[in-house]
Amino acid sequence: MSGTPFLSELCDPEDADNLIIYGHHMSSEKMFAALDRYKSEEFYQEHPIIQYSTLHGKEQYQIIAAFAVPVYTGHDFEYYSFTKAENAEDYLEFVKECKKRSYYDTGYTARYGDKLITLSTCEYLHKNGRMVVVGCKVNTNELK
Repeated sequence: MSGTPFLSELCDPEDADNLIIYGHHMSSEKMFAALDRYKSEEFYQEHPIIQYSTLHGKEQYQIIAAFAVPVYTGHDFEYYSFTKAENAEDYLEFVKECKKRSYYDTGYTARYGDKLITLSTCEYLHKNGRMVVVGCKVNTNELK
């Protein structure tokens, strides 16, 4: 069994600023294993968009950051708890922290009010590591 990607229990899909989706990093290269390839800027250049489909339609997200971090350390970057910003400062701080950790500069960022998506899977170079890819929702006509 491979399991199924799932939305964080902290997210309200109708109201969240950031949808956090978890999936297994399968050795068979299925599920979210490909997220590990985002450590390479070349891979990002070939795959800069996250396609997200729901019963309500299809959305596209431009990747703004890709990074790996350890979790459950007692002083984590708690990307996994950011679903709704309290204010613009809270939102912009989250984006800044993601971009600061990113393996490379994608040339894109997010503005307060933009909807985010965060994909997360296990990462094995860190103890309790997670590979994280963050995207910002875009309109089709805004893409490169």
